[in-house]
Amino acid sequence: MPRPITLFTGQWADLPFEEVCRLASEWGYDGVEIACSGDHFDVAQALSDDTYIAGRKEILERHGLQVWAISNHLVGQAVCDDPIDFRHEAILPSRVWGDGDPEGVRQRAAAELADTARAAAKLGVKTVIGFTGSSIWQYVAMFPPVPAARIEAGYKDFADRWNPILDVFDEVGVRFAHEVHPGEIAYDYWTTVATLEAIGHREAFGLNWDPSHMVWQDIDPVGFLWDFKDRIYHVDCKDTRKRMGGGRNGRMGSHLPWGDPRRGWDFVSTGHGDVHWEDCFRVLNSIGYDGPISIEWEDAGMDRKTGAAEAVNVVRALAFDQPEASFDAAFSTDK
Repeated sequence: MPRPITLFTGQWADLPFEEVCRLASEWGYDGVEIACSGDHFDVAQALSDDTYIAGRKEILERHGLQVWAISNHLVGQAVCDDPIDFRHEAILPSRVWGDGDPEGVRQRAAAELADTARAAAKLGVKTVIGFTGSSIWQYVAMFPPVPAARIEAGYKDFADRWNPILDVFDEVGVRFAHEVHPGEIAYDYWTTVATLEAIGHREAFGLNWDPSHMVWQDIDPVGFLWDFKDRIYHVDCKDTRKRMGGGRNGRMGSHLPWGDPRRGWDFVSTGHGDVHWEDCFRVLNSIGYDGPISIEWEDAGMDRKTGAAEAVNVVRALAFDQPEASFDAAFSTDK
């Protein structure tokens, strides 16, 4: 059976959920990865109003769509972040921000992530995607010098805050798929190793594989897939193009806006960047990943409705399925 192709709704939170579903259906998507943003999915309402989940399902069914995962990146960011500041106030629900006291925000964010697991189970999905935040991302440049003990404390802080959340995920039979991404506790290869070690490799915590965040850091997304094959719980399909010419453009982006040609890299329409998609899908086949391929549209240089409509066809062509029989079986002499 072909892998389902879904549209991540996080970049569409300014539109009503009904409208996003209508568009996704018209473009040929099989379903949506629903973001807990805008009016798309409200965790508190899902748990308090018995009719809410039925209403979400009715919209999906009317447009011929399914859902395999929901995401709560924005709230997850606040669980471990230090500092908590104006950036978080801009992205968090008011019930999580509260009075803005940093530790209070972190505690409320953790409670909301636990409730997200409960809401996902009520919706009937098994995967929640999101960020973790990090108390040590601020030290990424490692200058002024940072003692090793401070970095170790950051991983312990992550484990202390996330293990109780993951207990709830275990209780309700849902998995958390962390998106390996700058700004998070796991943002590249070795920080992913350290993050998994910090929580004892518990199964409730896996990875959302998005190669775009690896390519511009010069991390091989194919090797990453193979080494973490037992932790690939979800796939976001987004491309990156590096712009390193002229000796002026750097990896860190120079505080320039998305799409500015002076940046050292940019997100681009799927299939037009530096991700080697055929290699990626061959490894996804090899590791047995059969879940959804979720298109996350972030091309600042293309109209999103044009691009998202194009992307579903591009990805269908790229995301070839596993062969029905192995090469060895097809040529076996043991008939």
